[in-house]
Amino acid sequence: MRQMMNTAQDRPEPGTYDVVVIGGGPVGGAAAQRLVRGGMSVALVEAELVGGECHYWACIPSKAMLRPAQARLAALRSPGARESVTGRLDPSAVLARRDDAVDHLDDTRIAAGMKARGMEVIRGRGRLAGPRSVVVDAGPGPQIELSAGQAVVLATGSLPVLPPVPGLAEALPWTNREATSAVVAPRRLVVLGGGAVGLEMAQAWSWLGSGQVVVLNRGPHLLPNHEPFVGDLVLAGLQAAGVEVRFGVEVQRVLRPAAGGEVLVHLSDGSVVAADELLVAAGRRPPTGDLGIETIGAAPGRWLEVDPTLQVVGAPGVYAIGDVNGHALLTHQGKYQARVAADAILARRRGEEPSFTADADAAAVPQVLFTDPEVASVGLSSRDATARGWRVSVVEADLGAVAGAGLHALGYAGRAALVIDEDSQTLVGATFVGQDVADMVHAATMAVVARVPLERMRHVVPSFPTLSEVWLELLDAYFLQRRSTPS
Repeated sequence: MRQMMNTAQDRPEPGTYDVVVIGGGPVGGAAAQRLVRGGMSVALVEAELVGGECHYWACIPSKAMLRPAQARLAALRSPGARESVTGRLDPSAVLARRDDAVDHLDDTRIAAGMKARGMEVIRGRGRLAGPRSVVVDAGPGPQIELSAGQAVVLATGSLPVLPPVPGLAEALPWTNREATSAVVAPRRLVVLGGGAVGLEMAQAWSWLGSGQVVVLNRGPHLLPNHEPFVGDLVLAGLQAAGVEVRFGVEVQRVLRPAAGGEVLVHLSDGSVVAADELLVAAGRRPPTGDLGIETIGAAPGRWLEVDPTLQVVGAPGVYAIGDVNGHALLTHQGKYQARVAADAILARRRGEEPSFTADADAAAVPQVLFTDPEVASVGLSSRDATARGWRVSVVEADLGAVAGAGLHALGYAGRAALVIDEDSQTLVGATFVGQDVADMVHAATMAVVARVPLERMRHVVPSFPTLSEVWLELLDAYFLQRRSTPS
């Protein structure tokens, strides 16, 4: 399809575009690119760095920080390669590679690429002034007023939650941004939160030189939304990396007596943990407090409710994609929504009903926790499926027992599980834990989304000797279990 470039003949009036996208991260950029390819003029409004949170302060830098240590561990688990590893991890080299991966927090390259694809990049903080109207605060001078002939797309991401703990805000804690951009490992680090950000960064900084890393987890188990074995395996990996995890504790108050001095974290069990930095990884919140959504009848400060085409409910012509709608706070799911929304806008311009609607951003979401061991999962856990009233069976297998695992790493430790809907005889969830399991989840994602019957999956033969052979173990276990269960 021809990529539309504005010419003297087809350039719209100043400030008028077919679509205005607020948010220049990977989600907003994906929508804008698809719309431009479809022949629309698009203005992309970004208040910070073009490329967004994921590229500069989240997915990309965190994985760049984790990968070198994981590669070293993989070599140490492979006799022959193990003997060649004679030195320690070089933190300065790791952080230099991270800085290269995030373009040294310079968005020139990404912004130029977007412009070259035909988007108009407008720098400033955008907000709605009505269903098809956007105002941009670009600093000194009057606001920029933009009109959208077809649609406005909100792709503003999310913001970190800062719990209302006395003294916490005054202690200037780290969020994911500081955790992924710091240039020196803190000697002592306390992490508030046992989710993906907290656990990945705890392990990363322990590998990169922090002498003491303590994770504070409110509940009695890590990662309780996953299958029960997940938390135990991840805990063992954290402990092997030198990370301490404290369970069943809450932060009561935080003190930082001197700027740049140590942080004192007072806990519900009466103890006090001293640290040089405190990372708060306690979830995300919608950035809709000052987005102008009251002009379309939505409540500021809340996630935006959308229909299956990602159009905001009650606001024709306004779409909300990615974190801002609260469906699945993951970059890949946001980019999926971007494709759905862009195709819906293009279809409606042609006077057609959209045929590509979002049905895989609720119960078929893949995600990977890039700790050592990795956790790759998709769909519903057994607990979630049961809570929905589904009649499910769960089968598990020792991932370390398959031939491919033994060749992959000495002493490979891992586990896998499938959650099966007994009424439809299809897969509704899958979990893999172990070294290098991230890419295993895509096969399970296709099975969940496509609702492949289990009888057909028995004919999907994995190559030998690979980790994927665990699928044979899981399916055999299920059908053996089924035959032995009275009907």
